[in-house]
Amino acid sequence: MFCLFIISNLLQCQWLQTNGPGGGTIYSLAADGRNIFAGTDGGVYLSTNNGTSWNAVNTGLSNLGVNCLAMRSSNIFAGTYGGVYLSTNKGASWTAVNSGLPSGYPVNTLAISGSNIFAGTPGAGMFLSIDNGATWTAVIGGYIFSLAVSGSQIITSTNEGVFLSTNNGTSWTAVSFTYANGVSCFAISGSSIFAGTNEDGIFLSTNNGADWTAVDSGLTHGYTLVSSLAISGSNIFAGTDGDGAFSSNDNGTRWTAVNNGLTNSSVKCFVVSGSNIFAGTDGGGVFLSTNNGITWSATNTGLANSNVASLAVSGTNIFAGTYGSGMFLSTDYGTTWNAANTELTKSNVFSLAASGSNIFEGTVDGVFLSTDNGSTWAAANTGLPSGNAVEALAINGSDVFAGINGCGVFLSTDNGTSWTAVNTGLTNFNMTCLGISGSNIFAGTFGGGIFLSTNNGTTWAAVDSGIPFIYEYTAVLCLGVSGSNIFAGTGDGVFLSTNNGTSWNIANTGLTSYATCFAVNGSDIFEGNYDGGVFASTNNGRSWSTAKTGLTTVQVRCLAICSSNIFAGTYDGGVWKRPLSEMTFVKQHLNNLPAEFRLEQNYPNPFNPTTTISFSLPSRQFVTLKVFDLLGKEVAIIASEEMSAGTYTRQWTAANMASGIYFYRLQGGPFTETKKLLLLK
Repeated sequence: MFCLFIISNLLQCQWLQTNGPGGGTIYSLAADGRNIFAGTDGGVYLSTNNGTSWNAVNTGLSNLGVNCLAMRSSNIFAGTYGGVYLSTNKGASWTAVNSGLPSGYPVNTLAISGSNIFAGTPGAGMFLSIDNGATWTAVIGGYIFSLAVSGSQIITSTNEGVFLSTNNGTSWTAVSFTYANGVSCFAISGSSIFAGTNEDGIFLSTNNGADWTAVDSGLTHGYTLVSSLAISGSNIFAGTDGDGAFSSNDNGTRWTAVNNGLTNSSVKCFVVSGSNIFAGTDGGGVFLSTNNGITWSATNTGLANSNVASLAVSGTNIFAGTYGSGMFLSTDYGTTWNAANTELTKSNVFSLAASGSNIFEGTVDGVFLSTDNGSTWAAANTGLPSGNAVEALAINGSDVFAGINGCGVFLSTDNGTSWTAVNTGLTNFNMTCLGISGSNIFAGTFGGGIFLSTNNGTTWAAVDSGIPFIYEYTAVLCLGVSGSNIFAGTGDGVFLSTNNGTSWNIANTGLTSYATCFAVNGSDIFEGNYDGGVFASTNNGRSWSTAKTGLTTVQVRCLAICSSNIFAGTYDGGVWKRPLSEMTFVKQHLNNLPAEFRLEQNYPNPFNPTTTISFSLPSRQFVTLKVFDLLGKEVAIIASEEMSAGTYTRQWTAANMASGIYFYRLQGGPFTETKKLLLLK
C-alpha cells in the first residue's frame, strides 16, 4: 500500500494551466451558429455562447499549431503544422486526414467548395479532397499564400501568380495581377473579388480578375499590409497588420477605420456569425462587434492562449505582462485574471519589476508605473529615449534600473519620476537582462557579453571570462542570482559564476535547450527553457532535472514564485502553476543521478526474441547503443540520440535474427563498453 500511495502522488504531481490570462494570437476563426472556433498555437478553442467563454477542444489533435479552419455542415477541418485534422462532433475529437498530403509541410490555408476541400501549403502546392479529407490529390504547385471560395468560384495566390477556377477547381486560369507585393487574402462578394496585399493595400476586380483597381481610399497608409478580409451583408471588413480594422459599405470605394475598443491593432482573421463579427488578433485574442464594427469588446474568458513575456509578484498579487494583450492581475493565485490596463497605452509588455505597491512595466516605448497595484498606470519616461523597447527592469532598494535595447542602462532614484543614462564602460548597448546581487549589478547584452557595476551603475566592466560566445551575436538571455551564485543563460548554454563574474563555468548537465529565465527559492534554482519546459537544480547548477510534467506548451518565457507556488509564463499558453512542495520529487531524482557510466548485462540472457538492456549516464551525452554479430557487422541500432543524465532501459527484439552470440556496445562521449548476449530460438 505504501508503494501505491507514492505512485499516486507522483501521478498527480504536474503543472496545471491557470485560467488565463485570456488572449493570444488567433490565426483563424470559423463559425457555425453560436459555435465559434478559434485556431491558435495552443490548438482549437470553442465558444458555444458567441464568445462569452471558451474551452480547449484538442482531443486527438496531436499538432496544436492551427493555421486555418474550414467548416462544412457538421465537419470541421483544421490545417496545422502537421497536416489536416477533421472533427465530426464539434471539436470533441479530431482525426488526422492526411493521405496524399506531403509530410513535412504545414497546411496554411483551407477552403471548401461544395464537396471539394482545398488545402494550400507553403512550398508543396494546393491539394484537393473530394471524399471529406480521406484522400488528397495535388492540383497546383508552388507556395500557396491565400485562397477564397464563393460558390463554384475559387481564387488563389501563389508564388507563381494568381489563379482562378470557375468550376470547383477542375481547371485553372492565370489571372493578371502585376503588383509588386503578393496577395495575402481574398474575399468574394457576388461578381466582386477583393484582394488584400502585403504592402499595396486593397484591389478590386469585377470581371473575374481580368482587371484590377486599387481601392484603398481611407486606409491609413498606401503601403498597408492587409492580412484579412470578410464580407458581412453590404459591408466589407479589412484587417491590417498594425492599423487595426477598416470597413467599407460602398464596395471598397471608401474605407473607414473601425477600431473603437479594438485594443490590438494587428487583425489576422475575421468570421461573421449572423449579426456578430469576430476579429482574431496577433496577441490580443478575440474581439466581438455586434454593431458592424462601430465598437468592439474583448471576448477572451477561457482563451488561455496568451503570450506571457513577464511575471512579477507583489505580496499575493501576480502580474502578467503579455505580448499583444497588455497587463493582467490575479489576486487568487491564478484562479482568475483581470485586465489591468487603465491608462496603459501599450499592449506589448516586455518586462516587469515590483517593489511594494509600486509596479514598473517596460514596454516597446518606455516605462509605465502603477502605485496602486495595477489599478491605474502612468507613463514614467522623463529622461528615457523614445521608440526603444525596455527589455529589462530591476529594483535595488530605492533605485530602479531599466535596460533598453540599443540605448544601454538607465537609473531612476526617484521612483521613475526621472531617469539618467549610466553607461560608462559599456561597449554594447543592446540590453537583454539585468540581475542584482547585493551591491553588484549585472547587465546581459545581445552580442556583447556580461557587464558588472559595483557602484550603482556609475561605471561598468566586462565580466564574461569563461563564457565561449561561439557566435558573434550570441545573446545573454537571462540572469539569475542565488546567494553568491550568478547564473547566466545564453544561446550556448547556462553558465555559473561563484566569484561575482570574475570567471564562469558551464552548468548544463541535464538541460535540453537554452535558458530563457530563472527563479530562485532558497537553495532551489528553476530554469525556464526555450523548448524544454522547466528544469530544477538543487546543487547549484551541477545538474538539472526536468520538471515539466503536465506542461502542454514547453516554451517558457518567465518564472515567478508566489507564496507556496511557482508560476510559468509561456509562449501562447498563458500562465501555468505548480506547488513548490511537489518539487521534492525533483530533488529526489537529482540526488539519485548516476555517478558514472555503466552498461548492465541484458536480461533475460539467453533470450527469445526480446531482451532488455539498461545503462546509466552521469552527464548529458550523445549516446549510441548498437548490436553486432560475431563478424563485427552492425545488425541493429537500439539508440542514437542525445540523452540527459539518468538511468535508461531499451529493448531489442531479434525476431528476424538467427540464433547465436551477439555483442551490444554503448558509446557516450569518452565512454565505450561492450557486452555479449545470446539469442536462442
